[in-house]
Amino acid sequence: MTRPDRRRLLQAAAALGATAAFGRAAAAPSPIAWTERRDLYPQGVASGDPKPDSVILWTRSPGEGASVPLTVEVAEDPEFRRVVASARTQAHAAMGWTTRVLVAGLKPAHLYWYRFTDAKGQGSRLGRTITAPAPDDARPLRFAFVSCQNVNQGAQNAYRRMLFEDRQAPPDQRLQFVLHLGDFIYELVWYPDDRPQGMYDRRLRDVVRYASGRKVKDFHVPTTLDDYRAVYAAYLTDPDLQDARAEWPFVSIGDNHEFSWKGWQSQVQYYGPPEAGQTLRVAANQAWYEFQPARVAKSGAGLDTFDAPQVTNVLPTRLDDHGLGLEPNNLTALKSMTAYRALRFGRHLDLILTDLHSYRSQDPTGRDEADAFSSKDFPELFPEEAQKLLDAGRTANGGHPPATIRFGDKEVPNFRRDEPAHTILGAEQKAWFLKQLAAARATWKVWGVTQGVLDWRADPQNLPADVGKPWPGAGYAGFGGGDHGAAYVERGEIYDFVRTQKISGFASIAGDRHSFWAGRAAAALPPERFEPVGVSFVTGSISAPGLVEGLEHNLPKAHALRPLFLADRADGPPEPTVNLTLKHGVRSALEYAAHRDLAKAHAVSNPDNAPHLDFIDMGGHGYAVVTVSAEALACDFVCIPRPLERNLAPDGGPLRYRVRHEAALWRPGETPKLTQRVLEGDPGLSI
Repeated sequence: MTRPDRRRLLQAAAALGATAAFGRAAAAPSPIAWTERRDLYPQGVASGDPKPDSVILWTRSPGEGASVPLTVEVAEDPEFRRVVASARTQAHAAMGWTTRVLVAGLKPAHLYWYRFTDAKGQGSRLGRTITAPAPDDARPLRFAFVSCQNVNQGAQNAYRRMLFEDRQAPPDQRLQFVLHLGDFIYELVWYPDDRPQGMYDRRLRDVVRYASGRKVKDFHVPTTLDDYRAVYAAYLTDPDLQDARAEWPFVSIGDNHEFSWKGWQSQVQYYGPPEAGQTLRVAANQAWYEFQPARVAKSGAGLDTFDAPQVTNVLPTRLDDHGLGLEPNNLTALKSMTAYRALRFGRHLDLILTDLHSYRSQDPTGRDEADAFSSKDFPELFPEEAQKLLDAGRTANGGHPPATIRFGDKEVPNFRRDEPAHTILGAEQKAWFLKQLAAARATWKVWGVTQGVLDWRADPQNLPADVGKPWPGAGYAGFGGGDHGAAYVERGEIYDFVRTQKISGFASIAGDRHSFWAGRAAAALPPERFEPVGVSFVTGSISAPGLVEGLEHNLPKAHALRPLFLADRADGPPEPTVNLTLKHGVRSALEYAAHRDLAKAHAVSNPDNAPHLDFIDMGGHGYAVVTVSAEALACDFVCIPRPLERNLAPDGGPLRYRVRHEAALWRPGETPKLTQRVLEGDPGLSI
């Protein structure tokens, strides 16, 4: 490595808060008399954000005093006879006893093993990592994407399945990295003694007790940096999650639960008004940074430290034209870490990651004023026309928003008529995202977005007169807001950009919805023009409960609209007719609930309800695997049974189904298309 290259690496390491390690010209045997002591490294090891010549390595080694001195080694073999890089580093108490090492001078698309060792030769478990392929590498690439693991409420069997399948695969079909799209932790923790009946049919695990913390109803939330650290440390003792982090490099971006359930910017909200949470935002950012090996910008320039800024909790009162709170402590807290970034993997993948909670404006449908559009007679449903007007704010109707919005016999005040259009990305991040998208030159431009972008809606205007009450909305109904499925203005701006810039190979992959979705990316649905510009996928949760599970326990069996969500059976759990409602419309769900004939249910499908959707499973758990090549992008949904308890089988337990959706590369101006194949199992009502 040349002197300028070493200087650049040192600068990059300092920016990342990492130690730098340099690859050697020739491999050599390790000189360390190494003994594995996993108990001294209770959270295991991890690697992240691989590039063709470098990767970040991570471990945690609690000790005494200010720091624990460690040595990291990188080798081309698991016996460490061919060590190609080593460095001394420190696990600092000030960083939660974690350490990060940026190793450079490596070969592209190359498999390496790594380990950490203390001064006594006591070592961590071995880790395995893979560098990214060079930008001109034309070979197909495979990676998995995951989200929403809740160690408090379920088992991480999906990771065991992923490990088993990957180890059985031919070398050229193995995963090169795992993309984690958020909710790596859940800051909401239920203590078993506060909820002895459990959660739904789930046993609550006593995974962590906050030293400080705050109790909200029957759950607990963190209030300090040490609280956030404690939940990360607890999650990473899970054997399946820890094994996965040791097996592949992870590329991670946070969602809401890494900070706060209903949080946005530096505000938190539970069952009352918004609260200032600048100190929480900084603490959450620091804990994420400490436990995730990622190439993100952080506070301060110090090597191996986060340098958290001092902030005070003050509610923002002034907003800019994009809903960003201009209160100085809010801006300082948000700048403590910048997580959005882009990574290139070979010739076929430009991966662009966005942060959807640090810069967003408040979700209009989550405000108290929006409760006027909710009705117990129509659970989960929100009038689409109201969603669109509230999303657009003062830009609605060409800058002439209505003063009120009709809902049944009510005229509801339009509380957003003087406010800017809702944003999830924020102005600065959105400009960066569009610039990255325009500059992307790989075959596939993949937007790693923590929350879904596909519309989810139903057609309650088509309910038969003898089923419940008449729908008070003017037409279709959405399933609430919170993600780009209801951020119509901003999503439309992005998709218009894709079209006008003639970008082909555009795809989005997401998590958060605790369900599997496959479809095409379009700014609008009928009766407006339906013009797809890309393809879009959402993965089911690793273990967090989803909508179907909640409905099974919370929607009364006597409710007139229960058949739109669940079809009860004399034996066995209800079937999720909500899949039919969202994909085919209410009459399809009612037909199936009445006669259990899927062909008849499909025969009464409303083709205008969801022409963008090819697949939806609102009760799915598991992960997705993407393969990109010069010709196509394929996404496999790997769905497992509800993960109530850990399955000790080598494969993590049975498979519910494996379904593949594939898009052939289209030319600019052509309409993207998806093909579907059921490879294993039975997806039931999802098609």
